[in-house]
Amino acid sequence: MKDSPRIFVPQSEKSFSPGLEQRLNPAQAHYLGTVMRLTSGDEVRIFNAGDGEWSARIDMMRRGECRVVLSSCLRPGVMAGELQGATLAFALLKRDATDLVIRMGTELGVRHFIPLVTERTNTHRANLARLSAIAIEAAEQCERLDIPEIAPITSLASFLQSRPAGTQVFVGLERSNAPFPTRIPTSYVFLVGPEGGFSEREVSELKKLNDVCAISLGKTVLRADTAAIAGLSALSIVAQNA
Repeated sequence: MKDSPRIFVPQSEKSFSPGLEQRLNPAQAHYLGTVMRLTSGDEVRIFNAGDGEWSARIDMMRRGECRVVLSSCLRPGVMAGELQGATLAFALLKRDATDLVIRMGTELGVRHFIPLVTERTNTHRANLARLSAIAIEAAEQCERLDIPEIAPITSLASFLQSRPAGTQVFVGLERSNAPFPTRIPTSYVFLVGPEGGFSEREVSELKKLNDVCAISLGKTVLRADTAAIAGLSALSIVAQNA
């Protein structure tokens, strides 16, 4: 069971319980039947944040269709208010780089992704449904229960104006001598710019905000996707050890 595939099934009116039959979607049926070569009687795990993670047995498998029957709860669910973690506000990057940020950010526990358009952003569009699918796949693989939310694309100015009051924002700035924080709140925002970094005007505006803290990510100039993952990794380690 430990090595059996994990499949995300959104929470519905029917709470998970022993004996509950659950039909999977065609993409999941294809993955289990064609990619993983599972068949009737094989074990899988299904999960969502509210219901938790459950063992299940494949009851029916045919092309494009799969039905599983739940057996027992392996991990209890969590209430929405109990979920805490980082929000990653990042300037949109090219497709592969954005995919990497979503995938690795999910593995690092990001709860909210906010794609941004800044003055130096090269692309202003993204397929949010596709990014959500990437986040689901990453959550299945890394064994987290919840699926991160991906917000609509917004401008940096709109994000800064609408950010929740009192939420600490850490922004990675190139060539910054700012010391790395020694204490990180349980929930925070990490803000990272595009290739080429934030413009001088944007940096000036960020430095005027009281709850925005500039941090250094080292002496070298990082690619934007590298900066996002490096910053998240460092911040999460400090937060976990606080």
